[in-house]
Amino acid sequence: MSRSRAPATAAEHAAFHAPHNPWLIAVVATIATFMEVLDTSIANVSLPHIAGNLGASVTDSTWVLTSYLLANAIVLPATAWLSSAIGRTNYYMLSVALFSAASLLCGVAPNLGLLVACRVLQGLAGGGLQPMTQAIMIDTFPPHQRGMGMAVYGMTVVVAPVVGPTLGGWITDNYSWRWVFLINVPIGIVALWLSARYLSDPPFLRRRTGQSRWRVDFAGLSLLAIGLGAMQLVLDLGEREDWFASPWIQGAAWLAVITLLGGIWWAFRHPDPIVNLRVLRDRNLGLSCLHMLVFGAVLFASTALLPLMMQTLLGYTAQLSGMALSPGGMVIAVMMPLVGWLVTRVDARWMVLTGIVIIAVALLQFAALSLTVDLRTLVLVRMLQGLGLAFVFVPINTIAYASISPAARNDASSLMSIARNIGGSIGIAYAGTMVARGGQTHRAQLVEHCSIYDPHYQAAAAAVRDRLLAGGADPAPAELVSHAVLDQLVNRQASMLSYLDQFRFQALAFLVLVPIVLLMRRRTAPTHVELVGE
Repeated sequence: MSRSRAPATAAEHAAFHAPHNPWLIAVVATIATFMEVLDTSIANVSLPHIAGNLGASVTDSTWVLTSYLLANAIVLPATAWLSSAIGRTNYYMLSVALFSAASLLCGVAPNLGLLVACRVLQGLAGGGLQPMTQAIMIDTFPPHQRGMGMAVYGMTVVVAPVVGPTLGGWITDNYSWRWVFLINVPIGIVALWLSARYLSDPPFLRRRTGQSRWRVDFAGLSLLAIGLGAMQLVLDLGEREDWFASPWIQGAAWLAVITLLGGIWWAFRHPDPIVNLRVLRDRNLGLSCLHMLVFGAVLFASTALLPLMMQTLLGYTAQLSGMALSPGGMVIAVMMPLVGWLVTRVDARWMVLTGIVIIAVALLQFAALSLTVDLRTLVLVRMLQGLGLAFVFVPINTIAYASISPAARNDASSLMSIARNIGGSIGIAYAGTMVARGGQTHRAQLVEHCSIYDPHYQAAAAAVRDRLLAGGADPAPAELVSHAVLDQLVNRQASMLSYLDQFRFQALAFLVLVPIVLLMRRRTAPTHVELVGE
């Protein structure tokens, strides 16, 4: 079985010009995608409000997040096939319409069960928007402006998760958690109208026709969807269920391993697989997917750890912690167009290496923080990290598509999105687990120096007791409270040390990308179309 479309020719691709201004198409294509990416994090700070309003526990309310990410993972393998079956623009508009409708249902859900079900529908509808938008950017901008297209896309998928918690906290505090979802409806309607008016498929994208349109590799789709879904479930709920001490986590992990390995084997065996892994034979795309896996892990893990650290250890509110992260997003938004302009004039590999070094330095700065850190320092280091992210995201996406044929770009964009999502899930799960376990380890080390016979501990306890007595406390309770205060301080210091360990580990993990970048081929703006993956 083969696809009912002829490969795009170089002349056909070179002759294509977008029917509208590329910048207008870029704005139209990213509106709904920004909204979809925003929903991966906007509800995080609203979970206590959702649980209280719907009469559920905070633990059960985490399914509002897990169900959405799970549905995203399931639909990603089918994105390229759906684009070729009904047309990329048609699929994009269908996704926007269903996403908006699901958002409305989420906003009016009367109980947690229906909210989770609507979040699944929302995730299934919006899961394909990211790879489709990336492919639209590649096809719309000519080769010499492709870096700018990737800059616009980068601002969408990198800035949105940073803005999400801040916006979600503000909406929840000032209105209601329901508006976290309802705000998508008017934006979705506008995005749908603009998409119908300005988006269209380029002529070199061959759609399946006749009976081949609905001939789908159901075996491959099932294996990959089940595998990615099971893996997402393990990563999201593993820490809560004590990982492999839980029988059902063990079962889900085995299911993920077996189905993913089976799906990969099937994809290389099948003549027309649901996910075309053969495009990974292109060295730049294959290495870029590996790079995006690590990039997603570090980006999402650090973005998840920072507000958690600020709220649990530094006493920040959810809104203030979000505001501390927002300047980093602003730096990304400002720098990405500049990086997009530079990427056509400078070897993209050296730009990626520059970004890797900047991010590693920023993460090492985070690893040197203390409980007395001020807001200004946090903002400046986060801005430095944002600068590095801009220098990494745009060039690596430009390198990835340099020698991929137009007809294979839907497959390539799906694989890049899958790699980034998997990396993000792994990064968040690993960081969360190691912070919890690292805190226990550091506490065990610190309490060795907290003996009542230790002179330093005696001096510290006496200082706390004297302050309590000076404030009018009774002597007997003051003695007990002084030890409780020191115990709490030990817990805070142990937790802080575990966070710092993770920032240091992330810096080292990001430096591992250096040899991967050096293995990539240097590519300039292509003068012909190489038929990779056909």
